Amino acid sequence: MPGIERRDPRMRAEGTFIAVEVDDQVAGDRELAVRLKDACPVDIFALGDQGAVQLVEKNLDECVLCRLCLDASGHTAGTAGSGAVKIIKLYDNGAILA
Repeated sequence: MPGIERRDPRMRAEGTFIAVEVDDQVAGDRELAVRLKDACPVDIFALGDQGAVQLVEKNLDECVLCRLCLDASGHTAGTAGSGAVKIIKLYDNGAILA
């Protein structure tokens, strides 16, 4: 995707308006998967068969940019991309929700 630089390995799914990335190092963390699933009001995150984070692609464009997933993943407010989850605004040249 133009404008998005991949610096580290991440699980990624793209909708029309946003993309979601989860750091591969924590994508298998059952506790994180449960926190993300519980935090997201539009069900973008699910608990996979093996207890890993699963992205529900059909719900990606329902994202309301509420930042609850960022808070649940250890994001530092005002620091784009600091947590295990990144929300990328494809409609805004790949800007990362901070």
